[in-house]
Amino acid sequence: MAALALLIDRLGDAPVFLGGISFGGLIALRYAIDHGDRIAGLALMSTFAELSPQLLLLGNALRTGLILGGTGYLQDLLLPMNLSDAWLGPQLGNLEAIKRQGWLTNDVYALQNLMESFLEFKPLTPQLHSIGVPTIILNGEFDFLTPRAVHDTLRLQIPDSALVIIPRAFHAFTLEKPALTAHLLSGFAEDVLSGKWKGDRSVWIAPENPGDPLIPFPRGHDHLRAIPAHEVSP
Repeated sequence: MAALALLIDRLGDAPVFLGGISFGGLIALRYAIDHGDRIAGLALMSTFAELSPQLLLLGNALRTGLILGGTGYLQDLLLPMNLSDAWLGPQLGNLEAIKRQGWLTNDVYALQNLMESFLEFKPLTPQLHSIGVPTIILNGEFDFLTPRAVHDTLRLQIPDSALVIIPRAFHAFTLEKPALTAHLLSGFAEDVLSGKWKGDRSVWIAPENPGDPLIPFPRGHDHLRAIPAHEVSP
């Protein structure tokens, strides 16, 4: 957190947009809670403010996997949780090289600290209402690790926010759909700087192709469910 604060201070008075992915989103949230006046906008991707029972158990299982099986086993667990069949299928013959790259670019001690943080995690939900900056929340449609319910907590508690669902995407949608992610983030920044951003806690569906407009979530459907709400028996 101190390093992030120092970096943003070094940027001076230029508009700063802060983004975070998964656990990185927690760091972005904490900074926005404490220093919201230093940023122009906040982008939260595949992240959460509290540990649901499922997420708590998943985190503890990943921690155990790291202790007993090492980073290789942790990668074996996370790859199918993070990415879709469409991305994994063509990569099956190249998984060992992908895992080696992951080993080289990740700090083992940082991974250990990440897993240990589950043990002393303090929910940020009670403080979310204090975030006053425009906030876009991006969530893969089929995110297994941080499902839509935890993103909806962010949407409901952060006043100037909107939730955008990425179709047919999983937790690591930034890897699967980098061009679409870049388009959504740049569009968010442009809307904020031009005064066009409307953070009314609305729910949207991202387009399939970068450059296409966002689609309002259909009225009459429950965005937390995979089936239309009006077809569910009471």
